[in-house]
Amino acid sequence: MITAITQEGVNTVSHLIQLSVAPVFLLAGVAGLLNVFTGRLSRIIDKVEKFDATSINNEHEDRRLSLTLRMQNINYAISLCTMTGLLIALVIVTMFLSSIFQFNGSVFIATLFIFAMLSLIVSLILFQKEIFFTTSFIKKKKASLKK
Repeated sequence: MITAITQEGVNTVSHLIQLSVAPVFLLAGVAGLLNVFTGRLSRIIDKVEKFDATSINNEHEDRRLSLTLRMQNINYAISLCTMTGLLIALVIVTMFLSSIFQFNGSVFIATLFIFAMLSLIVSLILFQKEIFFTTSFIKKKKASLKK
């Protein structure tokens, strides 16, 4: 059975769309971060492949370890950033479902959002750690060249 759309229904949907705009912008930011993270991961993988092709008999094991640590950090950062995007999408869906099915989802929405922010924070910390690994290796390399 098709029912007529009331002005109140239109206003409710309009208000929900307005409320979901901020999380959608956050999703766009997360997508940008994922783009940066995957770009760094592909650069690390290229370095590992180049290193494996030119390295003989496990020479430069510290370099291999550094690349492995960087790869692990960026992989975890990508996973957590992806989780952030999923949790934000769940926030948006829950907002609409709570309105459609008339249940109070505010605690669930707040919990999802808190977990999304925690996931994003840890992801950014891991990214910072990966950058630290990169810069510390460059500093070591410069110091060894000066000798």
